[in-house]
Amino acid sequence: MCSRYYIDNNIPDEISALFAGRKNPGLTWTARDIHPDEKAPIIVRGKTGLSLYEMRWGFPQYSGKGLFINARAETALQKKTFSESVLYRRCVIPARHFYELPKYPAESAGGRFCRRDASKNKVTFLKENSSVLYLAGFYNLIQDELRFVVLTTQANPSVSPVHDRMPLILEADEVESWICDGSRTQAFLQKVPLDLQKTQEYEQQSLFGMLS
Repeated sequence: MCSRYYIDNNIPDEISALFAGRKNPGLTWTARDIHPDEKAPIIVRGKTGLSLYEMRWGFPQYSGKGLFINARAETALQKKTFSESVLYRRCVIPARHFYELPKYPAESAGGRFCRRDASKNKVTFLKENSSVLYLAGFYNLIQDELRFVVLTTQANPSVSPVHDRMPLILEADEVESWICDGSRTQAFLQKVPLDLQKTQEYEQQSLFGMLS
C-alpha cells in the first residue's frame, strides 16, 4: 500500500542524468507531500527520450466514488482496468520517501489499536543514503486528464513488520528499461525491492523523552 509520498527540491538535480543533463525539463518543482488526487511530476517516455509530465494520482473508480491509487504487481496484467496501461503506458514516480500506517494492530495495554493515535504511528521509508526512490507505475488519459497509479508488491523484510505491501521500487539504471522495454515488463513485475531504512516520529519522540 502506498497512499502518500514526499518529493523535495533536490530531486530534479539527482534525476537530471535521465534527461540528458536537463535539471528541470518544463515543470515547476515544489517540495511537498503528494496525496491521492493531487498532481505530481512523473517520468514517462517522450518523443526524444525520457521526459517529465505532471499527472494526477489515481484512476477514478467505476462507481464514481474513490480512486484506484495502487495496483498489485502480481495481478495488474490480469485486470481490465490496468492491463493495457501496464503493457503500453508505464511510468516512474520519483520520491524521496513514502509513508505507511501500520496495518498490524499496535500493542497497547488493552491489546487494541487506538485509531486516534494512528498519525503518531506513521512510518517513513527511504533509502539509507537518502537518494531518490523510483516507484514503478503506469498511466492513462482519463476524462482528458493524465492520471497515474503506483504498483505495489509484497513487502520485503524491511517493510513487512509494518505493512504487508510496499511500492515496487526500481534502481536508477532500471528506470529507462521499465518505461521503454516491454519485453522486460513481466520480469520487473516480479522484482523484489531493495531493503529500506525506516523512521518513526512517535518512536523518536518517546526515546527522547526517556533520555531527557
